[in-house]
Amino acid sequence: MLHDNEDTEEIIERVAALDIGKAELVACVRVPNPDRPGRRAQEITTYSTMTRSLLGLADRLHELGVTRVVMEATSDYWKPVFYLLEARGLDPWLVNAKDVKHLPGRPKTDLLDAIWLAKLAERQMLRPSFVPPPPIRRLRDLTRYRVDLVNTRTAEKNRVEKLLEDAQIKLSVIASDIFGVSGRAMLAALLAGERDPTVLAQLARTRMRTKIGQLEEAFTGHFTDHHAFLLAIMLGRIDEISTDIATVETKIAELVAPFARAVEKLDEITGVGPTAAHTMIAEIGLDMTRFPTAAHLCSWARFAPGVKESAGRKKGNGSTGHGNPYLARVLGEAAVAVSRTDTFLGERYRRIARRRGKKKAIVAVGRSILVIVWHLLSDPDTRYHDLGPDFYPNRLNPQRATRSHVRHLEALGYKVTLEPAA
Repeated sequence: MLHDNEDTEEIIERVAALDIGKAELVACVRVPNPDRPGRRAQEITTYSTMTRSLLGLADRLHELGVTRVVMEATSDYWKPVFYLLEARGLDPWLVNAKDVKHLPGRPKTDLLDAIWLAKLAERQMLRPSFVPPPPIRRLRDLTRYRVDLVNTRTAEKNRVEKLLEDAQIKLSVIASDIFGVSGRAMLAALLAGERDPTVLAQLARTRMRTKIGQLEEAFTGHFTDHHAFLLAIMLGRIDEISTDIATVETKIAELVAPFARAVEKLDEITGVGPTAAHTMIAEIGLDMTRFPTAAHLCSWARFAPGVKESAGRKKGNGSTGHGNPYLARVLGEAAVAVSRTDTFLGERYRRIARRRGKKKAIVAVGRSILVIVWHLLSDPDTRYHDLGPDFYPNRLNPQRATRSHVRHLEALGYKVTLEPAA
């Protein structure tokens, strides 16, 4: 069967490729050869990654009339080069290293890598990676740092719990959160030198006061000055990190203010709160023209199953692969939150979980949320509307449902006779 092929064989006349390292980069520029029509001229130069040298690189690219600059996503070393060239009016492309691998058996050097990258670029065999504009990049830096701070605080809290276990203080068995109001009061008393379980248990507040007897038993341990020394340092670090998180969140609120309408729209999605909305905007931006359809966005985020087929047989387990970890985390958290609600997404999670398991249900609902996000950000007039938990039953073919139930009962060994209800 013949299909129209939209690929073009047009060669981009003036391209540059950069193989970037920490201290230096190799630039390969390919342009038409003025002395030999139809042939290509090639210039290979090594530049330092210091700012002055990069400015010289930008001037040289402008002088040669380069229309496309490509570079691999190498650690974070590409960022200063990309941002500087972008600021100097060039249109840099960041490409995935998997798309530009050398053929097996070929020698590999920085110079050869730059030449190979330039040849791929001039033949239009590369796709640019998504790099958000500067306002979104600044927001992304803060939202990602907030996640890192929260992870650090969680690790420190886990150390506190292990320390209490070492001292035979079983507070975490009784209290769901040992860092709540009651828990912090008890820990402060321990640091102040109080060791009497009865006195410590009386510091419980509100609902915790119903567990005073259990708390007295939990505090019957061997908490020493050594434990107090470590606990003081750990609690101090937790408080410092909490202060830093609050400061970062204040800055995030300032940067996200211009996007308040988008945050409000995403906040309407069941399971998505303001914090999750901030992260989604920071990771995917607001310009959905970068993703022609919702399926393109899901594929980029690796929330679509991979397809591997050979000789008519599908291979692999259909896994989605590893995508953006920060976006995947917030979508997973939103999916778990919505699973407890009496909504369309909640019912979708439960239907899939019964058949395929909870993990696949989380990915499926996360993908549904991402599709909703794409539609909300693509059309400024679109608002979120929940279809309700009865969406599936109301649209299910009654005869098909009847046949399905009969088959299941017959498979269990029952003889089924159907009789219409009066």
